[in-house]
Amino acid sequence: MKKKAILLTMLLSIHLLSCGQTAGLNPKKPVTLTMWHNFGGQMQATTDAQIEKFNATVGKEKGIIISITSISSTAALQEKLTMIAAGDPGAPDMPDISTCYPATAVLLADKGLLVPIDEYFNDSELEEYLPKFLEEGRLPDGNLYVFPFAKSTEVLFLNQTLFERFSSADGVEVGNLSTFEGIAKASMQYYQWTDEQTPDIQNDGKSFYSADSFFNLFQVGMEQLGTPLFDGEELQLDTPEFKHIWDVIFEPAVKGGFAIYDGYSSDLSKTGDILCSTGSTAGILFYGEDITYPDNTREKVEYAVLPYPTFKGGRKTALQRGSGLIVAKSTPEKQEAAAIFLKWFTSPEQNMRFVSSTGYLPVTHQAFTDHMESEIAENTNINIKKLLRTALTVHKEYDFYIPPVFNEFNTISERFESGFLTMASQKREQYLMQLKTSMAEEAYEKVANNALNEFILKQRQR
Repeated sequence: MKKKAILLTMLLSIHLLSCGQTAGLNPKKPVTLTMWHNFGGQMQATTDAQIEKFNATVGKEKGIIISITSISSTAALQEKLTMIAAGDPGAPDMPDISTCYPATAVLLADKGLLVPIDEYFNDSELEEYLPKFLEEGRLPDGNLYVFPFAKSTEVLFLNQTLFERFSSADGVEVGNLSTFEGIAKASMQYYQWTDEQTPDIQNDGKSFYSADSFFNLFQVGMEQLGTPLFDGEELQLDTPEFKHIWDVIFEPAVKGGFAIYDGYSSDLSKTGDILCSTGSTAGILFYGEDITYPDNTREKVEYAVLPYPTFKGGRKTALQRGSGLIVAKSTPEKQEAAAIFLKWFTSPEQNMRFVSSTGYLPVTHQAFTDHMESEIAENTNINIKKLLRTALTVHKEYDFYIPPVFNEFNTISERFESGFLTMASQKREQYLMQLKTSMAEEAYEKVANNALNEFILKQRQR
């Protein structure tokens, strides 16, 4: 009788699964999963539509309801999750699903608050995802806690309209922008070209390029040249590779070819103050069809979206960016329901629906190989079409760099970024003063002579 009962139970389980019913979940008694995210604007609208679709289809069939209970800025959301990890008295209840970065996930996992998501995926299912995207979500114990749903990388945004004017006058071609050395050279040519258009005003040339994050530029550049920026949790600044990157970047920053700006490069692009910049693919939504000059005149422009530049001799490497989704440790039913949602949300069809309007990249091989071309053909946003085309190139030719995860990483990166911007800005002012009595090269040598050593010393002062 016992054997018959066991056999009957097994057959019933198989029958339920074959009918699309997951063991432990009951459509007549649905479980509700709370979800937090940090999306705004178009991303929020797309997410809302996706959640509504899931609840009306797979969720209804399985007995799962996704309820978005908090929409916060990235900083505010991470702060709330950190409070939960620390057990602060005023901390809110842990959501069942949330967007999260690995650095914050480590804190939650250490407290036993997260479930390893790979427990709910078999090997063949995990093989459908890009390995680097999964790797970022694996914490020190080797388990996958931060599941990829959409990633971004950095690309080169180029104002093609303004660049073609410069190109026809000075001979610089788009191909010259494939390396940072080429961008640096073009930026100083552009500064001189624009300066010469107002001969009665000295040193009023325009900047050519800026980076959303010079720290990211150094991180990725070091990886391209084969020497990591970090040795454990310490910066490696005394290397030939770091000095090469410094020399390439610092000179145009001091001479005016690179804009030193503490903000998003798209702000400068919108006013025609720069021609190109490196930044997140998600920033594509901030590049429109026209620019407004400081005198309030407007001009229609077209943008090109190009793969991330390399340093000469370096490997094609770009930064991997973006948060993932974490699942709280709760009941078996809720954890299983969360896994079902993650599988649905990141399936190629749904994933492409999300990324096609947000500037993010899909996370599965199938999305790149089977869905990207059709999305490019059908998408009505010309800038998104260009971005997706470039994403295909990056997927085929580039490796992704994953920044390290440790407690002081954000502090170190912020100190590096602010230190570089401050140093470059100060040396720029000194350079302009020197130009009153010295030739350009002599003036630069005077102000840049010990700049790298000064920068390294300040970075090591904790």
